[in-house]
Amino acid sequence: MSRQNRQQRRIVGPQSALTDFLASHNISANQIRLDAEARRRAAQIDDQQGDANTHSNGQSSAASPAASPAVDASPAQTTRARRSAGTSRREEEARKKEQKAIDKIKASKKFQKRKRGLADSEDEDDLARLLMQRSAPLPGQMENCELCGTRFTVTPYTRNGPNGGLLCNPCGKELAKDDAAAKKKVKRASGGAVGNRRQVQSKILDGTYSLGAKSLMTLCIETLAKNIDLAEDLGDLPPQIIDKIARKLSKHRLLNPTTLSLFLQPTAEEVCVYDGAKLGSDDFIRIFQTVPGLKKLKIRNGIHFRDEVLDYLISRHIRLEEFYIHGANLLSESKWKEFLQHKGDSLRSLCVYWTDKHFGNEVLSLLQTTCPSLTRLKVCHNQQVTDVGVAALGNLKSLRHLSLDLRNEIHPDVYVDLLSKIGANLETLSLARVHGADNTVLDAIHRHCRSLAKLRITDSEEMTDAGFVRLFKDWANPGLVFADLQKCRQLDSAHPRENPDGIGLCSGGFRALMEHSGKTLKHLNVHGCRHIEAAAFEEVFAPGKVYDAMTKLEISFCEEVTDFVVGSIFRSCPNLRELNVFGCMKVKDVRVPRGKILVGVPNAKGMVIEGDDDGEE
Repeated sequence: MSRQNRQQRRIVGPQSALTDFLASHNISANQIRLDAEARRRAAQIDDQQGDANTHSNGQSSAASPAASPAVDASPAQTTRARRSAGTSRREEEARKKEQKAIDKIKASKKFQKRKRGLADSEDEDDLARLLMQRSAPLPGQMENCELCGTRFTVTPYTRNGPNGGLLCNPCGKELAKDDAAAKKKVKRASGGAVGNRRQVQSKILDGTYSLGAKSLMTLCIETLAKNIDLAEDLGDLPPQIIDKIARKLSKHRLLNPTTLSLFLQPTAEEVCVYDGAKLGSDDFIRIFQTVPGLKKLKIRNGIHFRDEVLDYLISRHIRLEEFYIHGANLLSESKWKEFLQHKGDSLRSLCVYWTDKHFGNEVLSLLQTTCPSLTRLKVCHNQQVTDVGVAALGNLKSLRHLSLDLRNEIHPDVYVDLLSKIGANLETLSLARVHGADNTVLDAIHRHCRSLAKLRITDSEEMTDAGFVRLFKDWANPGLVFADLQKCRQLDSAHPRENPDGIGLCSGGFRALMEHSGKTLKHLNVHGCRHIEAAAFEEVFAPGKVYDAMTKLEISFCEEVTDFVVGSIFRSCPNLRELNVFGCMKVKDVRVPRGKILVGVPNAKGMVIEGDDDGEE
């Protein structure tokens, strides 16, 4: 290794013995070095002047041979000689001090570790000098600023310069501003801890959060989404991969008229637009122009899906089998009627979300004659449908999946009549926000429904625990796969925890539900059913009871849930993926099994706990 390469290396370590000794006597080694260099430069200047004088004196002697060599020197020459002798003594003293400092450095442990691999003693001296030069001054000593050269006093807060020196206070502040700006810019780009936490929560809400490392397919989709502007075609990717790419782009609001073209293939039969907020009417028309064989169309946030779009669809030979439209508030009721009269005979699934007042009773009444093959109907967040429209659904004998989320209160007798007509064929029944529905609806489900796999009844203020017990006890229906009974509870603001009439899903109904469908349930939601007692949870999830099918359980705001209950749930549900306990204030310190997620723990650990415990007690 050459000497030049060794000097380029920055050797940084603890203070040397020499530096500590000089600091104790308030002596700066750097100042000594600077003074020595100044003396050497002064001596060189004097020597050069002396040589010039000697040369001129020699010429004069040659011109005057009568001069005697024994004549005494001039006073100036005598002064220079004395100064040269003094400089030599000071240089000798400086060399001795330097050698003494080098010897001390050689005797230190730091030097013994550093000198490994050195060939000779000269290399050791060079290394010792380098260590001595790189030793930073201690607080209280004087130093020159690396940038502006100002003399200042070193403090514990003095900043290092870009080339290894020290900076004065003004220069240090300027450098700190530049560093802060750079760090802030990097933090915005990377997201930081807060950004990572937000991404985790977003994935949990989307249902896409998974433990462990990301798959190669997920990484490829994320990379494509970040560079979607460079993509020209998606090629022959499988439909499920294209669907994931579309979801990713919509989540980041990257779906626009340009990127929409990537998903419009002439041979495709399905187009899913998960965020059409940036698309205009012409873009929706372009879907029907580019994909002539379209059978399944799903559009969310289709705020510009207007009457002219349906006019163009009616004029084409496209026969939709599944139509999912969300947020198309500008579609008129007359245009809905025209569409169903011309294209309804091929429809098997019709899902209409957030259409407010433009999809009403008259439209639902037309379904019997215009959509004879309809098997799935969803009408959610609708302000126009009333008892008349719900009663008309009883004529749809082919219906297998029914989901209603209405803003007008429907009389319980209307639901009872509807279930008596089509309940025997239903596989999915979802009645959301049925505030006025009572036990007669539960009894009708018990009598007429024999094929349900999914049941949702939410926000009921009239159904009682006894009604839920009658529903699930000796029910001829096979075990449910999906059950959502959230917020079936008493809402008396004066005495919210007193429930003498047993309103809502309580302990008895919960026991009956798990006894009937516990072995088959994959998803259970009893969010807000605050009157389920801890004894009921402990009995349902007692030792020896196993629910292998359960993958997601929501028990948020069930006030009697404790650490023991949560531990019993993890033990009884070995395949449970996610457990939500928001608002369960008695859950404080739970041992979460490895590979499982506990969401909503009310402590400083945060919203999500990913278990790393083996689960053995």
